[in-house]
Amino acid sequence: MIKIIKADELDPVRAAICQTSDKITAAVADIIANVQKRGDDALRDYTSEFDGCCIDELEVPRTDIEASINEIGPGFVGVLERAAYNIKEYHRNQIRRDFVFYPREGVTLGQRIQPLDRVGIYIPGGTAAYPSCMLMNCIPAKLAGVREIILVTPPSKDGSVNAGILAAAKIAGADRVFRIGGAQAIAALAYGTESVPRVDKITGPGNVFVTEAKRQVFGVVGIDMLAGPSDILIIADDSSDPELVAADMLSQCEHGESSAAILVTVSAELAEKVKVEVETQLSALPRESITRQAVYNHSKIIIADSIDQAFDIANDHAPEHLEIFLNEPFSYLEKVKNAGSVFLGKNSPVALGDYYAGPNNTLPTSGTARFSSPLSVDDFIKKSSYTYYSSEALNETGDDIIAFAEKEGLAAHALSVARRIKPRI
Repeated sequence: MIKIIKADELDPVRAAICQTSDKITAAVADIIANVQKRGDDALRDYTSEFDGCCIDELEVPRTDIEASINEIGPGFVGVLERAAYNIKEYHRNQIRRDFVFYPREGVTLGQRIQPLDRVGIYIPGGTAAYPSCMLMNCIPAKLAGVREIILVTPPSKDGSVNAGILAAAKIAGADRVFRIGGAQAIAALAYGTESVPRVDKITGPGNVFVTEAKRQVFGVVGIDMLAGPSDILIIADDSSDPELVAADMLSQCEHGESSAAILVTVSAELAEKVKVEVETQLSALPRESITRQAVYNHSKIIIADSIDQAFDIANDHAPEHLEIFLNEPFSYLEKVKNAGSVFLGKNSPVALGDYYAGPNNTLPTSGTARFSSPLSVDDFIKKSSYTYYSSEALNETGDDIIAFAEKEGLAAHALSVARRIKPRI
């Protein structure tokens, strides 16, 4: 059963960001090198080996993308469209603008915002297909003004691509779709092949091989983040419903055996009730075996001495998802320092944010919310600063710049200014 511990028994060791091994690192490096060398042929070979299907054309025809709308039916199309609207409305508020200002006579300073030219989005396929991630990755890129958005996703054994993902790609505005997955898809996006164009940045979730591939190609291309297992932390008290608290904990544990759910509460009575509820609800879940491993091996219930201590624990964990399962939740929001996404009150489960509300579901995991943020429009732009000084303005400040350069021992820097403000030799 899930463990109940007191706050003073906590292990201070943080989880690893990217769960990998020397074996995985070496295998991914070999895949990347092979794709660089053999291009499309390597992609076809890996698709046959890992996905169990032989394909000639790596790119999904536009007709298949159009047909996906009919395949999933009008009901779910409507769900995707409403979710897309919410996501777009939220992320629209993140759009940045150029700025320019004139601090003094003869000086102009500014910043230009420009979209990335081409972005690759990785979406898992097969039994773990996530149309929601397609919307969450593609819509901010479109709002940023990215010229071309490339989707890669693994095919089924018959070579087809999940219709829900294709429909989401059409609704969100992806430009091209390729039926390739795994580390080989990341390599193709990073270096390009005969069919797959090279991109500037890769975003989207994946397994340990995909994450390791993103780590290895970073620097050749940008990446969104190195994501670890999903996690949730819930702060609750004796006013909280143990059935709902347990349900929210299990909703994250079903992502995978390494996922984690933590309840921090000031109520020993609630802790015991949630422990029983977790066990009761586990047996009824379709992914019961996977979920049970996450609950038993990585999850816990922590009894805190106070609500303030509960928030201290939460901030130390820096969870991917934080639920404030308390009355008047907005009064506690300022206590949150580290969290990927915060869910306020008893009617805001993580599933609401995963699919529909609007904030992004690509979030920092494994405590990285201490220094990183959810995927946003900012991930799909680049910023350039610019500077203009007139001759008079440079003369006014030149001696200061020369002093800096000479202090750092960079004579050529000093001379590049001195030759402009003093008679040339």
